[in-house]
Amino acid sequence: MMKQHLLSRIESRMPSFSKGQKLIAGYIEEHYDKAAFMTASKLGATVGVSESTVVRFATEVGYDGYPELQKAMQEMIRSKLTSVQRMEVTSNRIGDADVLNSVLNQDIDKIRRTMEEISHEEFYNAVDSIVNARKIYILATRSSAAIGSFLGYYFNLIFERVAVVSATSETEIYEQLMRIGEEDVVIGISFPRYSKMAVKAMGFASDSGATVIALTDSLMSPLVPPSNHVLLARSDMASVVDSLVAPLSVVNALIVATALRKKEEITSTFDRLEQIWEQYEVYEKVEENIVE
Repeated sequence: MMKQHLLSRIESRMPSFSKGQKLIAGYIEEHYDKAAFMTASKLGATVGVSESTVVRFATEVGYDGYPELQKAMQEMIRSKLTSVQRMEVTSNRIGDADVLNSVLNQDIDKIRRTMEEISHEEFYNAVDSIVNARKIYILATRSSAAIGSFLGYYFNLIFERVAVVSATSETEIYEQLMRIGEEDVVIGISFPRYSKMAVKAMGFASDSGATVIALTDSLMSPLVPPSNHVLLARSDMASVVDSLVAPLSVVNALIVATALRKKEEITSTFDRLEQIWEQYEVYEKVEENIVE
């Protein structure tokens, strides 16, 4: 069970760590997917401490040595944390701090790290594929379904053929994807803990010749192998809730980029929509109070 509680152990011991150990702890918390495949020497050089400090850190958090700590990080990438373990880590992380400020600051940090790590080339290649697609399929399950629904709403205003795939059962997913082909695009969205249905459906889409775009958190994600384009956005697998602030920002960027690419075509569409919304009073009118 020890390896499943790595982040919790780090958080609980953080006050007693030396300056060098805190540097190691911070790097593992933010970049566990990279640290998991570094040697002790490489990890030490990356954070600016000696190899021996890294080895002592491993024993400090309860492991027999660095290889066991490394194995724990690799296992964390594969299995992530259960809901109970997430609660424990979150409690240790926030402690007596203000919850609102703590969560908002953590989300700000995730957007910053996403800006540093996402590939601009991959992003614009994905935009090209979306704009030129015959039909766009959006596949997002569990908590990611909210992002899929948001993306589908706006894409339906921009494009003529968009399908938000319902993931109520595996059979229904394949039924909705059965006509997919080489001219189509599938946007798959999933974050830890990854949905098996989403992974298998993206494999099906890839085998059918469609262009597959993954929005996920790491190159270690199971959504990566079947994908043509990968958009990385940081989530927080150690939080009680799935932090999807950074993924939503990437989705916003996709919407804006595709809308600008089709600006001339969709201008008339939005003009027509404004007329409909006005005619059927879709939106509540808010009168401004003029103070004389």
